[in-house]
Amino acid sequence: MKAGIIGLGSMGAAMALNLNRAGNLHMVWNRTRSRAERLAAETGVGIAASIEDLAAACELILICISADPDVLEVTARIAGTVGAGTIVVDTSTVSSTTARKAASILGSRQACFLDAPVTGGVEGASAGTLAMMVGGDESVLERALETLSAVAARIIHVGPVGCGQACKAVNQIMVAGINQAVTDALAFGVALELDMERVIEVVANGAAANWFLDHRGKTMLAGEYARGFKLRLHHKDLLICTDTAANHGLSLPIIEMTIQQYRRLMDEGYGDEDISALYRLKKKSGEE
Repeated sequence: MKAGIIGLGSMGAAMALNLNRAGNLHMVWNRTRSRAERLAAETGVGIAASIEDLAAACELILICISADPDVLEVTARIAGTVGAGTIVVDTSTVSSTTARKAASILGSRQACFLDAPVTGGVEGASAGTLAMMVGGDESVLERALETLSAVAARIIHVGPVGCGQACKAVNQIMVAGINQAVTDALAFGVALELDMERVIEVVANGAAANWFLDHRGKTMLAGEYARGFKLRLHHKDLLICTDTAANHGLSLPIIEMTIQQYRRLMDEGYGDEDISALYRLKKKSGEE
């Protein structure tokens, strides 16, 4: 299936490379053209002159951008030239409402839409081992499955359009809670003057084992926060979670606290660091 991808940030570029290795990548587009040029030089694929040109030329279109208004703008531009039966897969993290609006826009052109956010970080995107939670028509997913398997090792259909984003909200809430627990625990261990390398070694093999500790524990302790999921993007995602919770009469106190702490870090200039930069606040409070 001839695939195109719109959005070549860290996640999108990694997914594009995996699609290319599988022989499916046909065309790319990015708002900052230099990123598309670098990827095209590496892969030999074409750079679309516009979103409309990419939509007209591809059978499957992946969207990988960050904000709800941008997703709707891109979707509207795709709808201008997309062919009937083309599958548009949005891997961004946006609200369920935005996903349903995008599906409606494309449905008017007889194109198909799947909301398919991913989890697994930049490492997972590079390795092609992402987990993908998909909302939409299951028969459409079946048509796209072979192509999507180049970017995700686990692809789960979770319900109709919007359910993929709802599932991603569940994931982002858990990620925030794990971030809070791990950063608190590490700051606690440091305050007790433990050998933290040995602490991580033993804890990572017990009941408290988790991906975040494995991949970010040692880098946090070393004061390194450069690689991974940008804090400002998780902040954006958590605002979606609290809005959704409020609409259902629910409260998320840990998430509300995390939003406030992320806001403080963003104000201090750390918004583009990995979410493990939360440890900056925990370590600071332990030293005061």
